[in-house]
Amino acid sequence: MARHGANCSKLSRTLVEATQMNGVLLILHLVLFSCPPIFALNSRAPTPLGSLKARPTAVHRPRSMDHFHRSRWRSIHLEQTEPIEWDRIEVSGPDVEDRGTLAQLARMSANAYATPGKSNWYTVDEAWNTSFPFGWEDPENGFRGHVFISSDNSTVVLSIKGTTLNGPTSKQDKFNDNLLFSCCCARVDISWVFRKVCDCYRKSFRCDNTCLTKALVEESLFYSVGVRLVNDLLFLYPTADLWLVGHSLGGALAALLGTTFGLPAVAFEAPGERLAAQRLHLPLPKPPLDSFLPAITHVYHNADPIPQGTCTGVASLCAQGGFALETRCHLGKNVVFDVVDKLGWKVDLRTHVIKRVITEVLEGNDIEWEPGRSVPQAKADTDCVDCFKWDFGEFGPGDGEDLIEAGL
Repeated sequence: MARHGANCSKLSRTLVEATQMNGVLLILHLVLFSCPPIFALNSRAPTPLGSLKARPTAVHRPRSMDHFHRSRWRSIHLEQTEPIEWDRIEVSGPDVEDRGTLAQLARMSANAYATPGKSNWYTVDEAWNTSFPFGWEDPENGFRGHVFISSDNSTVVLSIKGTTLNGPTSKQDKFNDNLLFSCCCARVDISWVFRKVCDCYRKSFRCDNTCLTKALVEESLFYSVGVRLVNDLLFLYPTADLWLVGHSLGGALAALLGTTFGLPAVAFEAPGERLAAQRLHLPLPKPPLDSFLPAITHVYHNADPIPQGTCTGVASLCAQGGFALETRCHLGKNVVFDVVDKLGWKVDLRTHVIKRVITEVLEGNDIEWEPGRSVPQAKADTDCVDCFKWDFGEFGPGDGEDLIEAGL
């Protein structure tokens, strides 16, 4: 036991020198050396999942992840389609029709922005009081959050941080936001004074697809880091159910990773990520399986313009802050709370914060949001089109059209 303690102490001293993946390395160390968990406030719980409810959830997973990544590589670099074999698997996923479960997952999503003991850390059900951080050691590493583990290790929840407006991760957060959710490199119009995130604009609302794909694949660090993190968690917990959650940018990343691995994901107030999935060339089941939606649930309210793709245009608060959040189409299904009618809210960017979702929508009332339902019915985006005024194609390298159109 003394030897274990020495190893744990040594690990603690070297945390600041670890890589951005050291949250996972920490878990591995705990498994190998039986170190006590960092944040285990109460190890006893009435049931393994506490107040969270699970239900059978069908997912489609690629039979081989190597084949999945090879197919994606061929699509990106050779513009070739390689068929993938998919397996339909039933797993235990979160009960997204239970408001208490959504509230707990929202609390975990909020905690991705915080550290235990701070005033902005939300108490979660005692069954989930064991958690491990990732990405907090490098102050400029924007991909961070916490891993929550159920009391019996049967379920693991990866909570991914969203955008922080003021802080060490803000620059990386904004870059990934604008890369993933803008129509073309965060170029709103010629008056846009903020930095564009790629050079794919080809004049008169034309945007080069090959350039966009290259930019997302090479520059979207958050998605790539997330893939490695999920791989490590699946290795460490091979028999556990893995759920992905997050708020805003974190929710969209959870959805993209859930689509990649065939895992349940719940995203709160997230921008539309369907276009990003296409640009990342994520393979999806083909007919007849394409009618089966991924186990992705988007939870948002109709006073938040971000998930609805309406915080757009140079006069919007998003644009004034340097964000081009233009997409609105989501993967999976949407649970939309009508707070405008039921609570009298006005459409306002300030309602985007996760705190209001938790305290006023999910926990603060006993409203019947739909007849006989405490949670609105989940529905898929139908006939949803992103960036309708843009023409996407193969237009070749740019030749300074930005400067020409601006009169420079």
